Amino acid sequence: MENEIAITDVKDASRYEARDSEGNLMGFVDYKLSGDVIAFRHAETLPEYRGRGVAGRIATKSLDDARDAGLRVKPSCPYYQDFLKEHTEYADLVVAPQ
Repeated sequence: MENEIAITDVKDASRYEARDSEGNLMGFVDYKLSGDVIAFRHAETLPEYRGRGVAGRIATKSLDDARDAGLRVKPSCPYYQDFLKEHTEYADLVVAPQ
């Protein structure tokens, strides 16, 4: 199905990946896990998949996983900074700037 997007935490690569039903990489976010803080460093959607909500799906899955794991979030990448401003339901996860 064309709209199927699978979001997976590829722990060995320290990134979340979005793949379509055929296994094609659609987008990803790189992260760094330090103790109980996960820093989302770089999010990217491949050009041919832009405008389909891929980045938002990755962000939602990664933030839900962070919450489930009891992690705090450091949004180092501009996409996550903007996403978190719009999606205040995740505000409690964000590490205060130092």
